[in-house]
Amino acid sequence: MKLATFIGGVHPNDGKSFTKDSPVQTYLPKGELVFPVSQHIGAPAMPVVKKGDQVLMGQMIAQAGGFVSANIVSSVSGTVKGVEPRLTVSGAKVMSVIIENDGNYTPVEGLGQYRDYTKMTNEEILDAVKAAGIVGLGGAGFPTHVKLMPKNPDAIDYIIVNGAECEPYLTSDYRMMLEEPEKIVSGLKVMLQMFPKAKGVIAIEENKPQGISNIQKLVQNESRIEVCPMKTKYPQGGERNLIYAVTGRKINSTKLPADAGCIVDNVDTVIAIHMAVCESTPLMRRIFTVTGAGISQPANYNVKIGTCYEELVEAAGGLKDGVKKVISGGPMMGMSLSTLQVPVMKTSSALTCLMADDVERYQETACIRCGRCVDACPARLVPQKLMDASEHFDKERFVALHGMECYECGSCTYICPARRPLTQGFKMMRQAVMADRRKKG
Repeated sequence: MKLATFIGGVHPNDGKSFTKDSPVQTYLPKGELVFPVSQHIGAPAMPVVKKGDQVLMGQMIAQAGGFVSANIVSSVSGTVKGVEPRLTVSGAKVMSVIIENDGNYTPVEGLGQYRDYTKMTNEEILDAVKAAGIVGLGGAGFPTHVKLMPKNPDAIDYIIVNGAECEPYLTSDYRMMLEEPEKIVSGLKVMLQMFPKAKGVIAIEENKPQGISNIQKLVQNESRIEVCPMKTKYPQGGERNLIYAVTGRKINSTKLPADAGCIVDNVDTVIAIHMAVCESTPLMRRIFTVTGAGISQPANYNVKIGTCYEELVEAAGGLKDGVKKVISGGPMMGMSLSTLQVPVMKTSSALTCLMADDVERYQETACIRCGRCVDACPARLVPQKLMDASEHFDKERFVALHGMECYECGSCTYICPARRPLTQGFKMMRQAVMADRRKKG
C-alpha cells in the first residue's frame, strides 16, 4: 500500500520508546495553579474573577476578548490568590489568574452531563465548543470555534484529524489512540454533522500501527470516515504537509486550510470537542509527556491546565545528574527552558529532558553548498540563501526569497552538516518582518 506523504522532510531519531508504552497516569496538582490569559492565537482573554473569589472546577475565569480569542476555565476549585503577570514558557510574563487549589475539585453544576450531539443544532455545538475554550492542541492554539465557522461551509469537503504526531519524543496523541479512540471518532462525527458534504480522514503515521488498527476497527462501518496511513517523516504533521499528503492540495502562508476545502484538527483537539459537546466538559486538562534520557521515570500524564512544570518533573522522579537541556515540547520545535516555574497551558504537550550527549553540537562552520537543506525543506525554500539574507538583516531580500513561507520546522537545521543555526535566523527575520507590517497597519 502506498503511504501518503509530502515532498522534503527529515528522519530524526523519534525518541518515542521512552514513553510510547506508558499508559496515561492522572496527576493532581499540589500547589497553586497559574492560568495565563493568553493561551491561544488572538486577543487575550479578559479576567472575570478577582482576588478572594471562590471558584469551582469548570468555571470560566477569563472570557474571550474578541472573535479570535478563547475562554479560560479553572481546572480546580479553590480561591483566587490574585490576577498578576506570571512567567510562561515563552520567557515572557503574561497576565494570569492565580488559584489556590482546595483539593476538593468541586464542579460547576452540570459538569460531565451527557448530551446527544445528533439532537443539537450547529449553533448549539458551536456555543458548546466556544464556551469550553477549545483551541488547537497540536501547538498552534488557534481557537477551534473559529475554525468551525468558515466563510463558505458548503466548500468544506475534508475534515482531517491530525494523528501524525511527528515531533520526536512526544507520545500523548498516540496514547489517546490506544486508550480513548472512541472519543476521537465521536469528536470527528460531531464535526461531520456540522459539514454534511465533508469526508472525515484520520491521518496516522505508519510507526503507530496499533493506533491505526484501533481506529480502523471503530470506523469500518462508517461510510464518511476513513483512516489514512502516512509515511513516517518529519514534519508530516505540519498543516500544509498534511493537507497535501491527504488531498494533493497546496496552500501557502496567505491561505487557510478552509481555502483548500479542509478543516484540520489535532487528535486531542477532536477529543476536546467530544468532551465539550457530548460530556459538557470544558478544556481543563492536557495529556502531557515527560520524557528523554534526562528524566528518571519518563511517563505520560493527564494533567490539569495551570499545573507547574516543576511538579511534573518531581512526579517523574526528577532530573538526572548531568541533564543538559529541558525543552517545553519536542526537540525540533520546542522551546528551551531556563526555569521550571512555568505553568502547563492549553498548547503545552511535553517536557523533553536531554543529556549532554543528546544536544552536543560541533562547532559551526561555513556553508559548504551541499544542498541538503533544500532537499529537506517542506516549504520548498532555499535555506542557504535565506540565511545569507538573515545574516545581513536584509528583510527585503528575505521576503523576496519567500522567507515568510518558512514555518520554522527545523528540518534544515537538523540536516545541516555545517551545524548552522538556520531556523533561529529565520525565526528572527520573520518576527522582524511581521513587526514592520504591524507598524504599517
